Amino acid sequence: MRGWEMSESLRNLSTIEYGASPKEIRASDYTDIGIYGTGGLVGSATKPLFHGPLVVVARKGTLDKPLFIIGDCWVIDTAYAVLPNANVDAKWLYYNLLKYDLKKLNESTGVPSISRDYLYRVTFEIFPLPEQRKIARILSTVDAVIEKTEAAIAKYKVIKSGMMRDLFTRGIDLKTGKLRPRYEDAPELYKQSELGWVPEEWEVEILEEMAEITTGSTPPTSNTWNYGDDYMFVSPSDINENQFIQSTEKMLSIAGFLLCRKLPAKSICVVCIGSTIGKMAFTVRECATNQQINAVVPRNTNLTDFLYYAMLFYNGEQFRKETGLQAVPIVNKSNFSKFLLPLVEENEAISIAKKLFAIDIQLQTEFANTHKYQQLKFALMSDLLTGKVRVKVSEP
Repeated sequence: MRGWEMSESLRNLSTIEYGASPKEIRASDYTDIGIYGTGGLVGSATKPLFHGPLVVVARKGTLDKPLFIIGDCWVIDTAYAVLPNANVDAKWLYYNLLKYDLKKLNESTGVPSISRDYLYRVTFEIFPLPEQRKIARILSTVDAVIEKTEAAIAKYKVIKSGMMRDLFTRGIDLKTGKLRPRYEDAPELYKQSELGWVPEEWEVEILEEMAEITTGSTPPTSNTWNYGDDYMFVSPSDINENQFIQSTEKMLSIAGFLLCRKLPAKSICVVCIGSTIGKMAFTVRECATNQQINAVVPRNTNLTDFLYYAMLFYNGEQFRKETGLQAVPIVNKSNFSKFLLPLVEENEAISIAKKLFAIDIQLQTEFANTHKYQQLKFALMSDLLTGKVRVKVSEP
């Protein structure tokens, strides 16, 4: 290593070793020695193959997700163990490998793979060891904050799941503002329905009686003037963890929008074909969708939020029944329109939706925080690992 002002190859920064099959050393119970593959921890070992800290990099499969391992471990034969030299900080090396586009090293037309020779040729800007450690500490601090927000998201998801189960099996007694007693404690308050046990006051109705359902369409892509930046054009890939669709990969021009079925703001978009079937989100403004999505527009707009949460709770099982063992899951508009939902008195329905919306606000805040910190991490990696911004080791 000759100084921070130059690049060094991974060959001069580390030793790269092949992993091995864990067949003979796999433990039946948990041990402190983890077995790691390209996707992360896959079991426990009775003895280590390597002593950390080190970085696990895929040899085959998912190439762009290196892992930092601090202790003893076993690395399986579809991955490499990158062992840092004495004057190289392992965590700093990990962040460099994380920043580098390892998929560029793929040399296979089948299962993605990286040769050790190609990996050895990767170069990074090098710094004195104290600076490496300082950079690693800074980035680790951001990672810790990201982990904290992700833990909060996991917590709120569990809370939301429990709330939905209670609210859609017990409802809310408007006299007390609380959940009705459980069926086991007051069976006379409930009745058996096509949706299972529900409060005596509830009825069951098909979706098309409660809302207008619209299947989207795609304007001809051969006419480039159909696409522009005037209107959102929702496809399944635009529906993710966010409750609201804020932007879309494709946008329509006015001409393209006029060829589609117009949807008002706060329509409920439901994926009805493909691997993400059943995923849902609200539109935030007037837009259109492609043919893989059925949009639901409630006839009573006061019940839009309730209908969204009711579909979120009840649709999953109905989608599974409809799709069965289909190679490509699909539910057409006619069958989707017959999905069953509870018909609930308006004030109770609004109360249920308000409780669930409150927890969703917490979730959306944490999602936004995670995105913000991930952007911060990306910016810091870009600045610190390239030397664009130098750290001062003497500063905390």
